[in-house]
Amino acid sequence: QVQLVESGGGLVRTGDSLRLSCVAPGRAFSSQAMGWYRQAPAKEREFVAAINWSRSMTYYADSVKGRFTISRDDGKDTVHLQMNSLKPEDTAVYFCAADPRPLITAQAMASGTPSKNYWGQGTQVTVSS
Repeated sequence: QVQLVESGGGLVRTGDSLRLSCVAPGRAFSSQAMGWYRQAPAKEREFVAAINWSRSMTYYADSVKGRFTISRDDGKDTVHLQMNSLKPEDTAVYFCAADPRPLITAQAMASGTPSKNYWGQGTQVTVSS
């Protein structure tokens, strides 16, 4: 089982920025879409953002559109989530994910079956008011 490794979480104040990163070893997902989900306490895991394998398409949840930016390093299975204008409601554990289906769009990842994704262990983001 390939393990994704996240980093970059932390405690910030409302309006601050954070950048999350996720690394997949050995270019295991060079043909797969990758993305981010989050899970707040007592809530279900929800989709945040995705980027396709060629970096030509991105897709965002409405709640983060215009504030978050997903990117992917060329030739590497490394994906980043730049989070600006953070709000207390962004507080959650953020999980990196890779969709097992090859060559799909970013939107297809958002509407896919999360239980079939590869996952990281999660990184905590806390935004204080």
